[in-house]
Parts: sequence; structure tokens; C-alpha cells
Amino acid sequence: GNTNNFKEIEMGTFILKGTAVAGTLSDNTIGNAHFVRIVATAGTNTITVKDGSTTLGTTLLHSAGDEITIEKHAKHTISSSGAVSATAVGVGH
Repeated sequence: GNTNNFKEIEMGTFILKGTAVAGTLSDNTIGNAHFVRIVATAGTNTITVKDGSTTLGTTLLHSAGDEITIEKHAKHTISSSGAVSATAVGVGH
């Protein structure tokens, strides 16, 4: 597959792999995580995934409490336009 591909995944169970990072994210690898659960803690929030300075994709969380789990490569970074809580997670089975 494409090494720059990231995607939203659905999962009912996940394994916490680190402490939540709270606030507005700026090019954060979230501990080099492959899967990151992000919950908006403020209103409308744009989430951006980058490889260096190259934007790989963006998605929108519409309101506080909206959440997404993103699969990414360890080196890829995540930024947010507003306050979020982001946690490295593993896929549960």
C-alpha cells in the first residue's frame, strides 16, 4: 500500500498506550503512535495529519465530544485547530 496513507478506523475496544495529550496540537507525533484516538474538547476542530511539511489529509470534528481514531505512521504528525484530547491506542481484538 501507499506509505503515506492514513485512515479512520472503527473499533469498539482499544488499548491505551500512553497519557492523553491535551490542548491544541501542533505537529505532534503523539509518542510516535500508529493509532491515535482524538476527542474534541472545544467546538469545530480541523485535524491535520502531516509527513514533515506535507499535509496528508484533514478531517473535521464538528463539536466538543466528537471523536475519531486515526491510523498513521509513527513519524507522521497531528495538528488541531482547537482544543482536543489525543491518546495513543492499540487496536483491541
